[in-house]
Amino acid sequence: MHVSPLVWVITCVVILGLFVFDFFAHVRTPHAPTFRESAFWSSVYIGVAILFGLIVMWLWGSQYGGEYFAGYVTEKALSVDNLFVFVIIMGTFAVPREYQQKVLLIGIVMALVMRGIFIAVGAAAINTYSWVFYLFGAFLIYTAYTLLRDHGNEKEVEEERDSKIVAIAKKFLPTTDTYDGDKLVTRINGKRVVTPLLLALVAIGFTDVLFALDSIPAIYGLTQEPYLVFTANAFALMGLRQLYFLIGGLLDRLVYLAYGLSIILAFIGVKLVLHALHENTLGFVNGGEHVAVPEVSTVFSLAVIIGVLAVTTVASLLKTRNTTPAK
Repeated sequence: MHVSPLVWVITCVVILGLFVFDFFAHVRTPHAPTFRESAFWSSVYIGVAILFGLIVMWLWGSQYGGEYFAGYVTEKALSVDNLFVFVIIMGTFAVPREYQQKVLLIGIVMALVMRGIFIAVGAAAINTYSWVFYLFGAFLIYTAYTLLRDHGNEKEVEEERDSKIVAIAKKFLPTTDTYDGDKLVTRINGKRVVTPLLLALVAIGFTDVLFALDSIPAIYGLTQEPYLVFTANAFALMGLRQLYFLIGGLLDRLVYLAYGLSIILAFIGVKLVLHALHENTLGFVNGGEHVAVPEVSTVFSLAVIIGVLAVTTVASLLKTRNTTPAK
């Protein structure tokens, strides 16, 4: 897949433009978005992502189009899991609902920048060392295990992490427990201090780094094209703010989502290990020769991902059908 520098520049400008539009159209003036507003714009950004996938198919063929869609669906599913943590962070810092949009949008932009760095590093490593796929695969399998291990204790784990982040931040920054509108920094008695809104943003930024460690190896298990990895991540993150307000009250009903994500991550981890064996160059594995193992196709991967998500979502909603969503 050949992507010219001009296409990269145009893509980055368009993505940046969409985030700038989102800020000035919805975030600049603090307000709590309505369900209708969140549903409309969430649908718009999903539509944009699908349109981009069709353009990929048109320009580079169905193989790369399928890889993009597999990556996008996986990253979107992982981003929904991220929303659980965002809800906990917002609650921990008691962020007023009308100010949450600003924290989320800035946090999402930070996440995209950090993922861009991880994508570049991952691409360089893959191009230089084929055995990196062994590491990616093993890491995803371990992540799938930890996801199951910590299921049900996410709130306690995140609150403990947030408390450590706040403790470290307060050692180096003058802080206040009082909000001053949607300001990240304010003045008290002539002294500049950090508001809880900035502390919440720091917590989200640190969490985004951890999410990137999971998501980048996962998508590299579906495509080795940096352009598709980056765009799938960008479009999955785009609209995440609206999705937060759209399904925030339903998150507690997705009781089996962690199981579904763990299955997906373990599946991609195995896929990466098989690919590593197929491309093997390690001397202590089969004498440094390639190992004749089956490779998992993109179509099959996409079918597994969508199937697992569909089953776990339906099962979750049936399990909690008599549960009143949190407000």
